[in-house]
Amino acid sequence: MSAIELRVMRLPHGKDLLLPAYQSAHAAGLDLVAAVPADAPLTLAPGARALVPTGLAIALPAGHEAQVRPRSGLAAKHGITVLNTPGTIDADYRGELQVILVNLGRESFAIARGMRIAQLVIAPINHAQLREVASLEETPRGRGGFGSTG
Repeated sequence: MSAIELRVMRLPHGKDLLLPAYQSAHAAGLDLVAAVPADAPLTLAPGARALVPTGLAIALPAGHEAQVRPRSGLAAKHGITVLNTPGTIDADYRGELQVILVNLGRESFAIARGMRIAQLVIAPINHAQLREVASLEETPRGRGGFGSTG
């Protein structure tokens, strides 16, 4: 396993919050926390969605992206998930990391300051070089779509 440098800047409304962290030695994602005001938790009603601030901006190295993914515990226990999963953060983005959460559960859910709300996975990217062709080689699957492999 190799490590890359990820430069992180705390924004004024996130100064007292923990930096993203891996929760185990082999974890793929860094946990992101909510930077909502301490005296004003964000309540997500069933079916509602919200853009949740993290109080962080990052500088990814060229050739990498950051993927914002749900936390499985929030999804399994409360129906809270990342709406555009995985959300992609490009290496040239310098704004605040924000997470679009949606409540697919049956009860309202309160998001408090410092609550772990999502995971950030850093991944290498490859750019494709497109080449238009008149036909594609055949495969055993062919044009079989959804559900075609069992």
